Amino acid sequence: MSKLFWQSLLAVPAALGAAVAVSGSAIAAEAATPQVSNFDQDSIQLAQITSVSELTDVLPSDWAFQALQSLVENYGCIQGYPDRTFRGQRSLTRFEFAAGLNSCLDVIATLIAQSGINPEDLATIRRLQEEFQAELATLRGRVDALEAETATLRAQQFSTTTKLVGQADFHLVTPIDIVTAEASTSVAARARLNFDSSFTGNDRLRIRLQGARGNAISGDAISSGLLGGLANASGSDAGNPDNTDYNVQVDDFYYQFPVGSRLTVTASARGLQGDDWVTSTIVPFDGPSVADAGGPQFYDAGGSTTAGPGVGLSFALTDSLVFDAGFTSGTGGFTPSIGIFAAASQSYIGQLSYLSDGFLDAGIAYIHSDRSQNYTGGGGVPGATDTYAGLLNLDFGRFFVAGHGAYTTYNGGNDFSWTAGLGINNFLAEGAQLGVYGGQLPQLFGTTNNPTLIEGYYEIPFNQFLTITPAIVYGDINTNLAGNDDIGLWGALRATFRF
Repeated sequence: MSKLFWQSLLAVPAALGAAVAVSGSAIAAEAATPQVSNFDQDSIQLAQITSVSELTDVLPSDWAFQALQSLVENYGCIQGYPDRTFRGQRSLTRFEFAAGLNSCLDVIATLIAQSGINPEDLATIRRLQEEFQAELATLRGRVDALEAETATLRAQQFSTTTKLVGQADFHLVTPIDIVTAEASTSVAARARLNFDSSFTGNDRLRIRLQGARGNAISGDAISSGLLGGLANASGSDAGNPDNTDYNVQVDDFYYQFPVGSRLTVTASARGLQGDDWVTSTIVPFDGPSVADAGGPQFYDAGGSTTAGPGVGLSFALTDSLVFDAGFTSGTGGFTPSIGIFAAASQSYIGQLSYLSDGFLDAGIAYIHSDRSQNYTGGGGVPGATDTYAGLLNLDFGRFFVAGHGAYTTYNGGNDFSWTAGLGINNFLAEGAQLGVYGGQLPQLFGTTNNPTLIEGYYEIPFNQFLTITPAIVYGDINTNLAGNDDIGLWGALRATFRF
């Protein structure tokens, strides 16, 4: 049997083995990721090479160097891209697989034609086929199984463009010491499902479904919404914060997309107002805190009663300096007869933020609302508000010091609110945060003094799916209506599940 003939036999498993390995990897990756990649189908003129050294991105240290060297120099059936690269780390398309396999088969056909096959050689080939029949059948079965699993995933996948993300928050709140209106232990919960879709890879369409019940920190003062309730509970701007009864509604509905490399535009049909338009609220309490006051309440105090349609812009002036602006209309949207910027309960915000990776984060904000949800004046009729605020966070590595101040003018008066506190990152556990903050909140319905709130919390991430946050909350509200203060101390426990 000639040397050329045996070379052809050796080329068969080398070529087919390389092809099956790469295509098998592509099938496995396809099964793991339900999204279908769109490869460029434009014509590519592959270049024949005679030495592996011609490939600029193949090094002798690569684990497959010897295999490539053999296929190139012994059989001449490996081609490169026109720029003399092999691109061994990228996925193999079916077109490239066909081109490479055809090149190797042409070499095999030439070798066989030159040497011929006698009956003894043919018998040897058949014997080898029978000997490896079981292995070939096993390999064929595994490929068939992968193809079947891939077909099932494609048929049953939720969407190729949409990702479903959920969050559920459970709260257990109990009074420790309440001067007036002693209340019992209460439970509040909220469930969210976010449908996030992307059509270009850089945009996002979000539709959020939400159902919740309860928002009180037991006691008349807080259950009436005067301290804003809980951060991760039902909204309190509808006038009846504890009676949403898990009715599912579309809470957020917006589309966000980039324009160039520095500008992002958000068009909202529902759900965005106040701090929803800004890149960051600066203070690290916003998120880990159990009470809503951890997120500066001046964002909400000047907001519209219901977050209707709106539009927002976020422009990165530099890598650290960001300007955000947003406009929100009330329920019913824009009224053509009076124009977009004369909606009954419109509000708009502008904020300039300095966001670094180091010691200092800071921001200044301005909010205007034509119908405040919290401030009243002129016979109890809600009026317009203008709020000017500054925010600051000093990050010392293991701990931070942060706070804000806000000055608000409204129909009948003015108001100054503030919060300040500190926190320790990675306290006793990786990713945990211990924080204490307090301050005077914005004046609310019927109050003559700013309510005082102090909270201490400890956020503990048990894993990527579960976070437990115990907290102690103190509140003091002088209503000047009943002639006494509503003072309370509450213990709270929040469990957050993400899935």
